[in-house]
Amino acid sequence: MSAQYLSVKEASEILNCSEQYVRKLLRYGDISGERISSRWIVAAESVDEYRSKEEDTSRFVRDHARRSFSKPSLKALSFFSGCMGLDLGLEKEGIKVILACEIDSAARKTIETNRPDIALIGDIRDYSATAIREKAGLSSEEEIDVIVGGPPCQAFSSAGKRQGFNDERGNVFLTFIDLIVELKPRFAVIENVRGLLSAPLKHRPHEMRGNNYPSLSQDEQRGGALLFITRKLKEAGYSVSFNLYNAANFGSPQQRERVVIACSRDGEKLPYLTPTHSEKGLYGLPHWRTLRDALAGLPDKHQFIKFPEKRIRYYKLLKPGQCWRDLPVELHQEALGASYHAGGGKTGFYRRLAWDKPAPTLVTHPAMPATDLAHPEENRPLSIEEYKRIQEFPDDWVIAGSLLDQYRQVGNAVPCSLGKAIARMLLNHLKGETPTIYPDFPYSRYHKTDDVSWTIETLGSLEPSVKQLSLNLV
Repeated sequence: MSAQYLSVKEASEILNCSEQYVRKLLRYGDISGERISSRWIVAAESVDEYRSKEEDTSRFVRDHARRSFSKPSLKALSFFSGCMGLDLGLEKEGIKVILACEIDSAARKTIETNRPDIALIGDIRDYSATAIREKAGLSSEEEIDVIVGGPPCQAFSSAGKRQGFNDERGNVFLTFIDLIVELKPRFAVIENVRGLLSAPLKHRPHEMRGNNYPSLSQDEQRGGALLFITRKLKEAGYSVSFNLYNAANFGSPQQRERVVIACSRDGEKLPYLTPTHSEKGLYGLPHWRTLRDALAGLPDKHQFIKFPEKRIRYYKLLKPGQCWRDLPVELHQEALGASYHAGGGKTGFYRRLAWDKPAPTLVTHPAMPATDLAHPEENRPLSIEEYKRIQEFPDDWVIAGSLLDQYRQVGNAVPCSLGKAIARMLLNHLKGETPTIYPDFPYSRYHKTDDVSWTIETLGSLEPSVKQLSLNLV
């Protein structure tokens, strides 16, 4: 396939399907692409890979029970595990994962290769709480210390239609909450995108809003989805605290912002995570780790996809930390093409990473035009080995599947440092230790993202509304 990027129409012709189905594949991450302004562009190699991919028995991993007879003192069940970035962070602090739940075939192979002794299950909707205990090798009386999971985030992402719980993936989120309530772990931790803070319980298309339409109902108000989730957990007796965290504040060499919801069965509210780093050395903390720190000592053997030759021409004119705006002015429109007239800052076009800063948020494909992740000096995207270092996976952690599968898994992962910070917070709570608090610490770029400020902003007070939110799925 000679073209690097395809239109949705071209992809539909290659795959012999409708354009609508191609857009579905893009939204679900089955093929790689990116929305630029109002149109999608599709990575040609991912279409070719999707078309040619047949059932490969070497990649098929069956669900199985835990294979180890020993049981750790602190046991965790992991859902929507991916390639286990969050789980590795927990393990480094002594909380051992004994069951993983994942449906992606490449990620399942990754889990099986690196952690063959833990239980592995597939679609969360196919398992009851009793069956999950059986797979994990736990009796009905045995304690589950922690349940962790990052349900699919596309349903709440600001990049899509934000269907929330009306989206199939949003419904999986609700299944996860129901399982937490039924399995009754001592702690539950839920990780998700920033969009969850503002997602409504029920989405109304923007073209159906305004003076000619009824006012938004309570279900359609901002924050309704998170309010519904937290109320379900509180009704089950769990305390709930949450905040939006930049992983760089916890030692990750990457600026990646995620909502972390922490719940405790004892009803005592858990503290926010304790930062270990800060951008400017606030409170005497070490400065953020940089890309140079992350890649130090990395063997000079890299696997990476290639930029089109046309794009390399412009990269040769850019230095570390620069992007298209640093090209000669007369080349701006030529370099960006039709995207030149699109809105937004477009800082992801022709973006070389800086050595002396953390990496930006890793994406699932490092060579899409609007979110380029180019090496600071070499004329190529980041390699999968560099991706792993930035997400803090051990160099010997095997990521299974094709190169695009590997990029997708690592790009979607939770940085290990964030997992470690979560584990430390839980362990300190179990020990009864008073957490270190840094007043007014900027956990992320945004304000009023902690549960207290968010609740006041959403409801007008800390008291929950008397009227329970309804859940109308369509």
